[in-house]
Amino acid sequence: MIGDRRAIFFDGPGGSQVPASVAEAVKDYLLNHNANTGMSFATSVETDQLISDSLQACADFLGCSDPKEIVFGQNMTSLNIQLASALSRTWGPGDEVVVTRLDHDGNVRPWTLAAEWSGAKLRKVDINQEDCTLNMDSVIDSISENTVLVAVGAASNLSGTVNDIRGIVEISHKFGAEVVVDAVHYAPHSLIDVEQIGCDYLLCSPYKFFGPHQGILWGKAEKMANLPVAKLRVSSEEMPFRWMTGTQSHEGMSGTMAAIEHIAWIGRESSGEYGLSRRDALERAFEAIEAHESELCLKMLEGLIEIEGINIWGITEPERIIERAPTVSFTHPKMSATEISQELAERGIFVWAGNFYALELTEALDLEPDGVLRAGVLHYNTMDEVNEFVSSVREILES
Repeated sequence: MIGDRRAIFFDGPGGSQVPASVAEAVKDYLLNHNANTGMSFATSVETDQLISDSLQACADFLGCSDPKEIVFGQNMTSLNIQLASALSRTWGPGDEVVVTRLDHDGNVRPWTLAAEWSGAKLRKVDINQEDCTLNMDSVIDSISENTVLVAVGAASNLSGTVNDIRGIVEISHKFGAEVVVDAVHYAPHSLIDVEQIGCDYLLCSPYKFFGPHQGILWGKAEKMANLPVAKLRVSSEEMPFRWMTGTQSHEGMSGTMAAIEHIAWIGRESSGEYGLSRRDALERAFEAIEAHESELCLKMLEGLIEIEGINIWGITEPERIIERAPTVSFTHPKMSATEISQELAERGIFVWAGNFYALELTEALDLEPDGVLRAGVLHYNTMDEVNEFVSSVREILES
């Protein structure tokens, strides 16, 4: 509670709330199973089993058939820097790396550094400023026979834009380039299927889909098993452990598995099909989540558009709702994003102000240094909360 008001959480794009089942899973591991791995005593054996079970849960979540293709780490950014470091050792002058101006810096800066380390050239895909989408002509112009890697986000954490990842993968693979997908902002909203997408690497963060602070990297087994990853001499060469340096957060793995089970629970409850496999339950869950979140997002867009002076950065047409995640960012000439967010915070409405590390985009839109105000819908939000948010924004800006 904030005063006498129940808090409204539209801060999900920066980190979602977690269900009690996730907190209990973390607690249960730490209190009852906590140990390091590889020994024959009970808690060590239990920890080994937890790692195996968590890898399988993540494989189900991402749609891959081999759980050994899953890597846990501290967060997406750390894992992506690790991946960039390994791949940079396989490149050289004459190679080209492609990033986009729509992406979070976690999928731009690691590849900028990798290009510098290897002597490769960096190219940047431009955006369509009117709706914050990728310019497909720029995509085509940026990828060539010299391209070794294309880094692209599945969805923008600022504008909500959902990119045509499959199309970009097809273009890239025609030239023999690998593709790494940042699915951090996409993962809470829609089903991921790495085998259908066809990318080579994909990253996401459980703390964005109702889990603990942790990162997940998926990569094709034949690639991940042979890249020159930095590791200790005593570390295993076995996948995925050659990538998982040092002792991992086992309690984080337990919480991540619980978060995936929470989403699967939504699928079984919403469909009434309680015997579904975890992957099938996840498919049903995201069908229900997409329908619910789209309805709330449409209402939010509709309400904000009616407020004089508001400029929404991203797709606003109802018929194009499938092209965006339910994340709405806007500016207003009367007040800065920070000022509006502070007023909303006093009313118990939690939102973000700034650039959210989508620096390439805010620079391209000339929105620095103030950035935008961002409200993100997740499955636990309600229509009443959306209405209160819109009403509050109107009162703040029209007072």
